[in-house]
Amino acid sequence: MSSSPLSKKRRLSGTETKTGSHCSSSNSVRTDLSHTPANGMAKNGNDAEIDEGLYSRQYVLGHAAMKRMQNSNVLISGMRGLGVEIAKNVILGGVRSVTVHDEGVAEWRDLSSQFYIREEDLGKNRAEVSQSRLAELNNYVPVAAYTGALTEDFLTKFQVVVLTNSTLDEQQKVGEFCHSKGIKIIIADTRGLFQLFCDFGEEMIVHDTNGEQPLSAMISMITKDNPGVVTCLDEARHGFESGDFVTFSEVQGMTELNGCQPVEIRVLPYTFSICDTAGFTDYVRGGIVSQVKMPKKFTFKSISSSMAEPEFIMTDFGKFERPGQLHVGFQAIHAFQKKNNRLPAPWHQVDGEEMLTLAKELNAAQSGSAKVEQLDEALIKKMCYVCAGDLAPVNAFIGGLAAQEVMKACTGKFMPIIQWLYFDALECLAEEEGVVLTEEECAPRNSRYDGQIAVFGTKLQDLLAKQRYFLQVGAGAIGCELLKNFAMIGLAGGEGEVIVTDMDTIEKSNLNRQFLFRQSDVTKMKSDTAAAAVKQMNPSIKITGHQNRVGPDTERVYDDDFFESLDGVANALDNVDALYMDRRCVYYRKPLLESGTLGTKGNVQVVIPFLTESYSSSQDPPEKSIPICTLKNFPNAIEHTLQWARDEFEGLFKQPPENAMQYLDPKFMERTLKLPGGQSAELLEAVYKSLVTDCPRSFADCVAWARNHWQCQYSNNIRQLLHNFPPDQLTSSGAPFWSGPKRCPHPLEFSTSNDLHIDYIMAAANLFAQTYGIESCTDRAAVIKLSQEVKVPNFTPRSGVKIHVSDQELQNSNSSVDDSRLEELKVLLPAPESSQFKLCAIDFEKDDDTNFHMDFIVAASNLRAENYDIPPTDRHNSKLIAGKIIPAIATTTAAVVGLVCLELIKIVQGHKKLESFKNGFMNLSLPFFAFSDPIAAPRHKYYEIEWTLWDRFEVSGLQPSGEEMTLRQFLDFFKNEHKLEITMLSQGVSMLYSFFMPAAKLRERLELMTEIVTKVSKKKLGKHVKALVFELCCNDMSDEDVEVPYVRYTIR
Repeated sequence: MSSSPLSKKRRLSGTETKTGSHCSSSNSVRTDLSHTPANGMAKNGNDAEIDEGLYSRQYVLGHAAMKRMQNSNVLISGMRGLGVEIAKNVILGGVRSVTVHDEGVAEWRDLSSQFYIREEDLGKNRAEVSQSRLAELNNYVPVAAYTGALTEDFLTKFQVVVLTNSTLDEQQKVGEFCHSKGIKIIIADTRGLFQLFCDFGEEMIVHDTNGEQPLSAMISMITKDNPGVVTCLDEARHGFESGDFVTFSEVQGMTELNGCQPVEIRVLPYTFSICDTAGFTDYVRGGIVSQVKMPKKFTFKSISSSMAEPEFIMTDFGKFERPGQLHVGFQAIHAFQKKNNRLPAPWHQVDGEEMLTLAKELNAAQSGSAKVEQLDEALIKKMCYVCAGDLAPVNAFIGGLAAQEVMKACTGKFMPIIQWLYFDALECLAEEEGVVLTEEECAPRNSRYDGQIAVFGTKLQDLLAKQRYFLQVGAGAIGCELLKNFAMIGLAGGEGEVIVTDMDTIEKSNLNRQFLFRQSDVTKMKSDTAAAAVKQMNPSIKITGHQNRVGPDTERVYDDDFFESLDGVANALDNVDALYMDRRCVYYRKPLLESGTLGTKGNVQVVIPFLTESYSSSQDPPEKSIPICTLKNFPNAIEHTLQWARDEFEGLFKQPPENAMQYLDPKFMERTLKLPGGQSAELLEAVYKSLVTDCPRSFADCVAWARNHWQCQYSNNIRQLLHNFPPDQLTSSGAPFWSGPKRCPHPLEFSTSNDLHIDYIMAAANLFAQTYGIESCTDRAAVIKLSQEVKVPNFTPRSGVKIHVSDQELQNSNSSVDDSRLEELKVLLPAPESSQFKLCAIDFEKDDDTNFHMDFIVAASNLRAENYDIPPTDRHNSKLIAGKIIPAIATTTAAVVGLVCLELIKIVQGHKKLESFKNGFMNLSLPFFAFSDPIAAPRHKYYEIEWTLWDRFEVSGLQPSGEEMTLRQFLDFFKNEHKLEITMLSQGVSMLYSFFMPAAKLRERLELMTEIVTKVSKKKLGKHVKALVFELCCNDMSDEDVEVPYVRYTIR
């Protein structure tokens, strides 16, 4: 399912061609970006002018959708916090042009969320001030400012119109006009809470409702029936759903299905039914069934019709009645504003009563489904109290969602919101029932935080200013958004501090979603650049940039003093580092804000000391790996050939040079001969090849090596495989060997007139030359000439060559060691001390189009695909799969971080109830939202004492006498104080004590605790270490095994 939860998880390629980024017209200046790559490779795929380097991570949208987006002119009206957030995300996405509109001037309250307005801009037009800063985000998207009225003539220039900060009258007037002209309109509003409305016209065609890769499966049987039933080969469920459309290919026997028009299916657990196959030829074997994304048509109502008969998208199933109430409440806010020419004052009791009366009148006047049976009076009053507020996190969330709807409107990709979406985060207010802030606490005071003070008062603002937060690997996409929100809400705006660490430098592909960076920042350090950018947004934020990886190696930097001084941690990193940070937060008992995105999917998890489980409490299932034998001999999908090509890259250009350079180490031979099985002979053979048999003297030798390697991989090895298993081979049960997932291959014939063949030789020869320090050559004609001169030895398949059919067979095989060959290699290898060689291992880098890395991967994979009649794939898709690119899009990142910062506000206020906090999951493509209370920390018990992962035994290593505890005293302490018999004691991976240790070893171990740790771990304790962590296995007094917390053993 596409709504399934998200799993917990540098060089510039030439100069960039730029388009006019400060054009005042709404027409984009276009530049022809198609070019022949600088390294002389043949062009692969589409000549479109989409900048792959910039948009590579956003290709969750797909190439066709990106092209459609480049034809869309978008108007965004209202340049307060919400409008600028939407504009930022849409510009990063890559539409044709954006026009920002506002007739108003910047006020103090705008500064609480409008990150492109500075204090010196107060009194200036918001659109004009924002335009130049927005234009810097993407050189391919011209941004214009417009400050006049929204006339009908003006509106007709745009394909999509977004209204924010507009009156209900304006929404209805513009909405009805746009509906009549087929202009798609999105209305977004934040009033402390938020509202989102979409009208994409009478006929909106959606090409792909969920954005997931089309499924495909191998067929094992198709019945002749009405309807025919298809059984798939895999034992797992096929993943298709009723209503899906599929086509067939490579079916033997029932060939009528091959290339047929898409057929609708009905799903049974492991099979599915299709059309009437009774009159078709008998099914013999094989075949692939592939899902086809069919266009769907949707009809939208105009805003006036939809207000009376609203359709709601649920954002929180725990608040099922809330959308209807908020629908009336928002109309009451508009009615109050129209009547009084102002919004209700923050936490004003009289205004609250007046708005409640208006809401009751509006509700009574409703005749359609918009009428609610019973108004929630407390909710309507809370809406009134906070509606003058302007919160950056709420704007980030709705801004992400609204910008995604703009992209849907432009592209027809993903399911649009039909038609109203409401969201509230009232849990951010005081936990106790009936708490009402005073008007004085929330009144505006000409401060940049007025929009936030209107909702939460001044006390929260003071608390936020004192916070000390650590943002780990914090200047990526999520990190940039977090820092922007931190600056806007005033985190560390006083005595506090934000420490951000990121060891990476800025790359071109980052610019598409890491919006704090510009083209001129490429190659600079992320953390320093991001820190400087947010200081521009709010000069009062105290922020420090580090370039350290957080882990055991940097515990001298991020030590006890550092963590104990923190108020909390926000993570913006991958799974492995997140697990380490989670353990640190549990140990130091600090809140952790964890979030992640994958394309349009995003998740948020909040970890609160003594309240919730930790991040590590739940784990993802392991990733599915491709069996080795499938990769080596039996690929059946392009993913298999791409993984094979990646393994080839490592095995040709990285491992051999590394092994050869290790040979210079005097202890290399000693270490190698101790390796098990045939590994020592294998390694020495590889070193001998690198230093002797394959060692080139010139670029011509590199071409000869590449040409011979091509012959070996795409012709000789395939011929050997077919010699062992001929095309007509049968298994022991009489079934064809080459059937099901095993595709029968065919050898290729080399030709210098085949572009793909020469692509391979070019890339392989240049990479091989690079490993030996030989000058490269990008002259294609010269490489073709050298290839023609290579003498390729004749090959005859040999009998007796063992080819493993399964991974089990491979595991069970014993590789025999030829001792005589080992001795021979030891003699043949040149003496390390006399060797003058220096080989250079190549690390795979997918984002540099001039380094031949992706050229090699694409050619190697597509040649192997041709061997096995697997449809090839283009360079872009190859980069996504082989480079393991995690798709990322600015809209999801903004929305996720908005939710993270709402949780941060709760933490800073000191919320204590589990139900006040929310873990969230979203998939903006569906759209789907799920919020839940965090899972409580599991409770354990020994005797009558309850404990959770947040509890521990505190033991002071220093006794009153000033001497440290011995192991005997430690054991006795637990026996006497806690009635626990320690049976095993460990520190990290070191076993310090166990009841089954030999007596002699036990006697050794009864010394001081720190001495035992140093001796067993063979590591000295650094001066920064104040305490040690011990894990215990214990028995109670009845000799029963009991689970107990860990021990914090203080030594300083």
